[in-house]
Amino acid sequence: MSTSAIWIVIVAVVAILLVIALAVALTRGQRRRRQRHAEEIREQARLQTAKVERRQALADETAAKARAAQAEAEVKAAEAARLQERAAAHENQLSASREQLKQQWDRADGIDPTVSKDRRETEDQPTTGRHAPNG
Repeated sequence: MSTSAIWIVIVAVVAILLVIALAVALTRGQRRRRQRHAEEIREQARLQTAKVERRQALADETAAKARAAQAEAEVKAAEAARLQERAAAHENQLSASREQLKQQWDRADGIDPTVSKDRRETEDQPTTGRHAPNG
């Protein structure tokens, strides 16, 4: 083998080694870039996770306030129903008292000779001080 052939083989081997070295370097560089990019994505995900956790805490707090407000509204509704029942009972007692009062007025008018029959019939609505003393 001649020297020029040996040099050609050496140059070819060196060229192949350079191509391989270049390919390895490019692959490593690409791999490092991908790792950096993945790390950036992870960092963004960590930041987003913190934001999501804060939002979750806020949502939980708001839901708790809503439950408390709902419970308070239910208590107030129960109180309102109880007060309405009490008001209805007072109305029933008032109605009975008015009926008794009317009967008293009618009885007094029936006994009083100075009250005319026409006046008794026209005054069906009982009021306090219904009849002024005649006299």
